[in-house]
Amino acid sequence: MPQSNLTPINAATRLCAVLGSPIQHSASPAMHNAAFAALGLNWRYLAFEVDPKNLRAAIEGARAMNFAGLNLTVPHKLLAVDMVDELDASAKTWGAVNTIKFESGRAIGFNTDAEAIATSLREDLKVELRGAKVLLLGAGGAGRTAALKLAAENVAELFLVNRTASKAVEIAAEIKKQFPSIKVSVGYPKSDVDLLLNATSLGLKPEDAAPLDEKLYSLKQTRAVYDMIYKPAETKLLVAAQAAGCRTANGIGMLVHQGAKAFEIWTGQPAPVAVMRRAVEGSVYGV
Repeated sequence: MPQSNLTPINAATRLCAVLGSPIQHSASPAMHNAAFAALGLNWRYLAFEVDPKNLRAAIEGARAMNFAGLNLTVPHKLLAVDMVDELDASAKTWGAVNTIKFESGRAIGFNTDAEAIATSLREDLKVELRGAKVLLLGAGGAGRTAALKLAAENVAELFLVNRTASKAVEIAAEIKKQFPSIKVSVGYPKSDVDLLLNATSLGLKPEDAAPLDEKLYSLKQTRAVYDMIYKPAETKLLVAAQAAGCRTANGIGMLVHQGAKAFEIWTGQPAPVAVMRRAVEGSVYGV
């Protein structure tokens, strides 16, 4: 969206931001500023590199400066659960906070990721989650939310893999408690799966190792691969998955849908989803 379409910044401009580490890859500023411009709102969206040890101070600083809201990305989604005044039902249900709204001096935490990932899997990969066998890589904030949402969608089997196995064990135990009918286990499956979902941050940097250990599990054993990472648009995982004949999708759809819901939480107005998607694709693909 051309800068000229944005309302000039003045003393009445409302501010939102995304906090993360790393954050340079984020397409959220392009997405939200395009949405603000489309609706003629005097708002701006920024991105800040925030170390986890400074997250509480950053949230409090945004509150003190009367920000309208925040988004949180890697590695802040679990940490923020204990840093807000109130958890919306979405954050309580999915156990992580990726959106904060400041209202009457209070910080309210939301989770807009869960619905976004389910929507994107259906739209971008045409995956039917009910009855599917899923291999999920990662047990951080995004992984936890994805695991619980997949269980709620009644997948047939869920396999959890994480570098620190104890975190995957914790999520498996929670799923068994909340969704006792779902078959969940820690470690790579012995048979084929319908979907492999990467919820780790491995792939953001060119030097990152692949999130999947192909010595333990082959991409030829899955039909579809979804990588929550959207920049780079083609991670090593997705390139390898395409070579193995899998259907693939990156995290653009998830970013757009979680961002649209956050936009509506902050502004109270319907999000211009098509505008937001075009802005993200422009940021990611340079078109």
